[in-house]
Amino acid sequence: MKKPTITALYERLSRDDELQGESNSITNQKRLLEEYCASHGLTNCVHFTDDGISGTRFDRPGFMAMMAEVDAGRIHTICVKDMSRVGRDYLRVGEIMEILRKKGVRLIAVNDNVDSANGDDDFTPFRNIMNEWYARDTSKKIRSTFAAKGRSGKHVASTTPYGYLKDPLDHNHWIVDEEAAAVVRRIFQLTIDGYGPYQISQMLAKEQVEIPAVHMARHGAGLWQGRVDEIKDPYAWGSSTVVGILSKREYLGETVNFKTRKHFKDKKSHYVPMDQWTVFEGTQEPIIDPETFDTVQRIRSTVRRYPNGWGPTHPLTGLLFCADCGKRLYEQRVSNGKRISQFHCCEYNKMPIGTLCKTPHRINADHVLKLVSELLAACAQYVQLDREQFLRDVHQEEDALFTKEQARYTERIRAAQTRADELEKLICRIYEDHILEKIPDERYQALDSQYSQELKRMKDEIAACEAALAERTRKRGSAAKFADLFDNYTTFDNLTPAILHQFVDHIVVHERTIKGSPNSPQQIDIYFNFIGNFIPPNFVDAPPTPEQLEEMQKQEERREKYRQAYQRRKANGTQKLYEERTKEKRKARIDAGKAACRSEDIANGIYTAVQPILQPQRAVASE
Repeated sequence: MKKPTITALYERLSRDDELQGESNSITNQKRLLEEYCASHGLTNCVHFTDDGISGTRFDRPGFMAMMAEVDAGRIHTICVKDMSRVGRDYLRVGEIMEILRKKGVRLIAVNDNVDSANGDDDFTPFRNIMNEWYARDTSKKIRSTFAAKGRSGKHVASTTPYGYLKDPLDHNHWIVDEEAAAVVRRIFQLTIDGYGPYQISQMLAKEQVEIPAVHMARHGAGLWQGRVDEIKDPYAWGSSTVVGILSKREYLGETVNFKTRKHFKDKKSHYVPMDQWTVFEGTQEPIIDPETFDTVQRIRSTVRRYPNGWGPTHPLTGLLFCADCGKRLYEQRVSNGKRISQFHCCEYNKMPIGTLCKTPHRINADHVLKLVSELLAACAQYVQLDREQFLRDVHQEEDALFTKEQARYTERIRAAQTRADELEKLICRIYEDHILEKIPDERYQALDSQYSQELKRMKDEIAACEAALAERTRKRGSAAKFADLFDNYTTFDNLTPAILHQFVDHIVVHERTIKGSPNSPQQIDIYFNFIGNFIPPNFVDAPPTPEQLEEMQKQEERREKYRQAYQRRKANGTQKLYEERTKEKRKARIDAGKAACRSEDIANGIYTAVQPILQPQRAVASE
């Protein structure tokens, strides 16, 4: 085997080392190592260099290239200025020293007087720990500097979000980039109009709108400056890019700091909960108004879009909730070639059926849209006739509801806090009993686990109640905002997702009075944004007349008669013979209906002609 022939001279310089002056520069390190090798007879020297890379990282290109040569058996000696050049993680540096020992590679740290040829140095591990402490202390100082800057209301981000540019006169101030801002506004509007992130990205790509990286680099900003040539397609918009734009509060004119955090050894940043962000309002000109931003967030939080077998997502998707279990209602379209959208409780169909929610709460979507349309029209008429009286009525009902909810939430918080205090005492008591050996280990672990889980539930309930109460307090007195919405509309005959999410917060659906009867009365509670469940006095939801009740009863009797006749035919076998005889004709009719629906979708640009016409039925879910 060939003997190693290379003397590796390794130099590293980080941004923090640059603050220490010229003594740590790459040039100084090279000169020092070359002089040492010349005076000690070390020949065939090869430099391996990492400039501007932290010692807490070990994926440094120069270092990795040197270790590759070590693995190949071509290096016999490694020289560094001091042990901190190898790294500032004492555990990893210890592992590397052990690898070099096993490979028979000599390690020399000139300034630290370390030479593995002279045997182990007992002080080296402590020196490595102090090198890590230095990196940790430097990281703390940098974080404290950024924290002070961030708490003062200045931007701590290295670059601006798409839609803004740094002010040439003051880099702490952002100015609107009108070209990109127009794209941002369009993305928000398309979302309100019912388009999903993937659909929006495809539109922008088709129209050859530059992706944010290319656009920012063209203006000398962003993280892709000097690397634009690496981007293969400058118009390749992705869903994640659109989603990121839709979630940025900076477009409201706010400065949002401390959204991420990382350990000083970790090169990746990790997102932190929103309640730990620091937000400053009015720090730059807004691109999106608060109403549009809030509407988009409601849409994004309630709707999950994915391909549906028969047309686009229904406008009501994500707004309907079950009155009994509180879960959302899913859209389910019949698979008989007709466009009939119905919603039902998502918990009812989970196996075993009827366990999580007793009834499906099924309701025809068109009936709900008709009711919302009539109620909005009545509110609009009331606002136009007497706006001041409308506001007084809303405030009166709002105050009554707030008082009631405040009492309910306060009582829930009091009960949960009382139980939480009891659990704290019980946990302390069983711990003392366990220490005094009054209860066995198995019993203690079981009780501790049970009490701890219940205590967590109580604390979560307290936090949820306090958050709900704070939200109700924040929304008080917003009736004027609701009344202002009607200034933009003259009719509510065609309810789009944009209109629904601007006016409606959620809709609660109760079970029918007679389960399974399509003609049975069914209660629906509509909760509007800003004002809650409000019914204007000019909206008349008249109860059924005696004639209507009589007709409903006759329809129910006929339905029961048909059901009994069906059961008799099924029992004597005539129903099966009938279905066999008409099966082909019925299938042809259904297939023709499905083909007509799909042809209409293709004509409207919802699907392409290459997609199969027949697909299994799928539910449109919202989460």
